[in-house]
Amino acid sequence: MSHTLTFLGLESSCDDTAAAVVRVEGDRAEILSSVVAGQTELHAAFGGVVPEIAARAHAEKLDLCVEEALAASGMTLTQLDGVAVTAGPGLIGGVISGVMCAKGIAAGAGLPLIGVNHLAGHALTPRLTDGLAFPYLMLLVSGGHCQFLLVRGPEDFSRLGGTIDDAPGEAFDKTAKLLGLPQPGGPAVEAEAKKGDPKAFRFPRPLLDRPGCDFSFSGLKTAILRARDEVVAEHGGLPRQIRSDLCAGFQAAVSDVLAEKSRRALAIYLAEEPATPAFAVAGGVAANSAIRAALETVSAEVGARFLAPPLRLCTDNAAMIAFAGIERYRLGARDDLALSARPRWPLDQSANPLLGSGKKGAKA
Repeated sequence: MSHTLTFLGLESSCDDTAAAVVRVEGDRAEILSSVVAGQTELHAAFGGVVPEIAARAHAEKLDLCVEEALAASGMTLTQLDGVAVTAGPGLIGGVISGVMCAKGIAAGAGLPLIGVNHLAGHALTPRLTDGLAFPYLMLLVSGGHCQFLLVRGPEDFSRLGGTIDDAPGEAFDKTAKLLGLPQPGGPAVEAEAKKGDPKAFRFPRPLLDRPGCDFSFSGLKTAILRARDEVVAEHGGLPRQIRSDLCAGFQAAVSDVLAEKSRRALAIYLAEEPATPAFAVAGGVAANSAIRAALETVSAEVGARFLAPPLRLCTDNAAMIAFAGIERYRLGARDDLALSARPRWPLDQSANPLLGSGKKGAKA
């Protein structure tokens, strides 16, 4: 396990084009470089990510990000041990862009190619940053995903629960749009919530009256819409302080749901009696300070170590993909030029789909 491996990672599953170089020696990982080119300005006028625009931007930026990542790391392609790339799930145009770029690099440089599940990248981030030992409980909470995972190995994931409709990040984005706040909605709603009263509006806490660890956030959007319409009808507009109160109430509802469901998931995880209990959170919504604080409190209640990656590693990045690729490579995994892009790719293949299935497989 002492052999040193250095991988180039590529990520293009949504609206961030990223490349990174990561080195692992034994149990110690080091991020040599991490480059992320965002697309916020390209999508700002549309109130959300436009898949076709995102795919074109990835195709234009991927090679530039790779060049910059290699230069920043001081490495050349001949010094690498492999290339890892997000092969799904995600917006298919972006995923294809990344996979094709990685294939070209791997073929041209004669390097092994490793396809990585984007969700595994997030789920394994605590090992990249803190060398966390298996097994641990992971809450993956982002714009497109929300699920509890019991992580027993680099390719051994058990889903304890997840969202049956919208992900929290999606709810934040749509709430921001309803209230006239800029995108991305997560940071905008959080900033506004800091100026508001979380008790001014009492929004529902979906599924807390039912057992289990599943989530539902679509009803919160409807509650926000109705509250906003009532305020506008009463005041002839949306006063700024009331907008802040709406954001604070919404954020409190999401935080309460995530905290209570985490208690339930921790109980299931702790029943396995792990030697050193640990609860980790990753994904874009993990950057929300109020939600982080609530989850940290829940973790402390049961004596589990709480880990959240640095903010720059909460959102999509290629360092987590490079590291996950090294983890798979160590297990003997190899891909070739037949590697395909997958819009859907559940981590727990044995779990029943939360959102049903289609021609391309389970949605989540």
